Amino acid sequence: MTVFLVTAAIALLTVIDQLIKIWAIANLQGQPARPFLQIGSLDWMHLRYLENSGAAFSMLSGNRGFLIVFPLIMIAVCLYAMHRHGKTRRWLQIALTLISAGGLGNLIDRIFRGGRVVDYLDFQLCNFAVFNFADICVTVGVGLVIIGLLFFEKEAPEAKKLKNAERIPFAHTVAALPEAGTLPLAGELPEAEAAPLRADAEAAKEAAETEEHAGA
Repeated sequence: MTVFLVTAAIALLTVIDQLIKIWAIANLQGQPARPFLQIGSLDWMHLRYLENSGAAFSMLSGNRGFLIVFPLIMIAVCLYAMHRHGKTRRWLQIALTLISAGGLGNLIDRIFRGGRVVDYLDFQLCNFAVFNFADICVTVGVGLVIIGLLFFEKEAPEAKKLKNAERIPFAHTVAALPEAGTLPLAGELPEAEAAPLRADAEAAKEAAETEEHAGA
């Protein structure tokens, strides 16, 4: 994904989140919860309007300053990580795009809606916090990061270096060696000249001295 596609995806997801929240404010605020998702006899989800002053799933309620500064830092970290590592890891780009979009969607609420985030999805199969589309984006993105780190990044750095190392064909290595037929045999090697013995050297010296005395 290019920078343009990442930016467009974040913008699109953020717009979807804000449009759903505008619809929830207009149609759910002040109204009783209504069934939303039913499969057979199971009532899975209700639509219930709630203004949340905390983070995702109502965590850290009331800490508006922290909940504005921290998402800004996390979005910046996600964008930096996508710039550094996203080109070679498509799964990381998708995950960080979802996290950035979800964080931005809830951040807009905290800045322009008095520090409160509009939630509207009420899960019925267990006692769970009311949440929204932005929370789903963040949760799915974090899940993809965990899955990617566990299953897509299992190779050690040394293994990756070995995989990317240049391989020299075996034929080239053999071709660089001299052929066996071109090597000289042991019997064909020239014999080294034997060094004169010390006794022969002394005898030659005496003979030379005798000739000098005779000539004198």
